[in-house]
Amino acid sequence: MFRIINNREFLLVAIFAVLTAILYFIPTDFDKRISENAVHGKAEVLNVDNSDIHQFGIVKTGPQGVTLKMMEGKFKGQVFKGTNELLGQMDKDKIFKTGDEALTVLSLDSDGNVLFVNPQDHYRIGLEVTLLLLFAFLLILFGGWTGAKALFSFMFTALVLWKLLIPAFLDGIDPVWLTLAVVAGLCAVIIFMVAGFTRKGLVAFLGSFLGVFTSCMLAIYFTGQLHLHGAVMPFAETLLYSGFGHLDLTKIYVAAVFLACSGAVMDLAMDVAASMDEVIMANPDISRMEALASGIRVGRAVVGTMTTTLLLAYSGGFITLLMAFMAQGVPLMNTFNFVYVSAEILKTLVGSFGLVTVAPFTALAGAFLFMKKTPSSV
Repeated sequence: MFRIINNREFLLVAIFAVLTAILYFIPTDFDKRISENAVHGKAEVLNVDNSDIHQFGIVKTGPQGVTLKMMEGKFKGQVFKGTNELLGQMDKDKIFKTGDEALTVLSLDSDGNVLFVNPQDHYRIGLEVTLLLLFAFLLILFGGWTGAKALFSFMFTALVLWKLLIPAFLDGIDPVWLTLAVVAGLCAVIIFMVAGFTRKGLVAFLGSFLGVFTSCMLAIYFTGQLHLHGAVMPFAETLLYSGFGHLDLTKIYVAAVFLACSGAVMDLAMDVAASMDEVIMANPDISRMEALASGIRVGRAVVGTMTTTLLLAYSGGFITLLMAFMAQGVPLMNTFNFVYVSAEILKTLVGSFGLVTVAPFTALAGAFLFMKKTPSSV
C-alpha cells in the first residue's frame, strides 16, 4: 500500500513539475511590449558625478552622472556615460556609488547604436536568487520529500500568479471570480501535493475553499458598504494612466483581500484535518460528534495565533501611515475613518473571519469524510 501511495506522489510531483516548466517558458502577450530597441543588463559603476545634485533638507534633486561598464550582453566590457535623474521622491530615487552594480537599460537606434544610457536601479537579482536558493535548500534539508513537494507548490503558485492571474486581470477578465477559481485550483495543488490524494487532503481542501469563499463574500459586501475603492492600492493610478483605464480597481481590491488570506486559511485547514486524522486513527470507534468536537477544539487552539499573525502581517505594511497620523495628532476616530486605513482594516478583519470559519468548516467535513459508517457513529 505504501508503494502505491509513494508512486502516486511521485507521479503527482512529476506532473506539476512539468506544468511549472511549461508555465515558466510560456510568454504572456505583455512580453511583446518590451521594446526591441532596448537592452537590459548588469553594469558596474566606475565613477559618479554629484556636482549637479541639489539638496533641500533630506530631499535631493538633479542629475547624477554615472560612468558604467557593462558586465553582460553584447555590449559586455564597453564603458558608457549615463544619467541618474533624482526627482526629489525618496521612494523612487536612488544614489549610486563607485563599485555599485546597476541594472542598466541601453536605448538603441535602428542601426543598433546606443542612444541613451539609463542606470535604472541597483542590481539586486543576484542576491534575490541567492536567497531563493538558500530557502529551497533549507526547505528540502528540514522537510525532506515533503519539503521538496512544498517547494514545487511554491514555484507553481508564483508562476500561476505571474503568468496567468495578472495577465488575465490586465485583459479585463472579472478579477473576483477569476481569483476565486485560481485560489481553488491552488488550494487543490498545494494541499494534494503535500497530503496526497487522501481523505485528509480532501477534508483540508473543502475546509480551506469554504473559508476563502466566505472571505470572498464578505469582501464583496463590506467593500461596497464602506465605500472603498481600488485606488487605495499602490500604483493603482499609474496602472490606469498606462493605458488600462478600463480596469475595475475595486474588484481587483476585493480579489486581493481574499487572495492575501488564502495561504493562512490553507494552513489552518491542514492543521485541523491532520489532527482529526490522527485522532480517528488512534481511536477508530470515536463517534461522529466526538470527531467534530475534536476538530473544533484544535481549531480553537490555532485560530487565536493565526488571526494575530494576519494582524501583524498587514499592520507591518502600513506602519508608517499610522505613524504619520499619530505624529500629526490626528484623532483615532479620524484615523480609522480614512479610506487607506479602512481598506487595511477590512483586509485584516475579513481575512480573520475566513480563518475563524475555516476551522468549523474543516471539522464538519472531517466528521463526515473521516468517519466510517459504524453503529457508534452518530
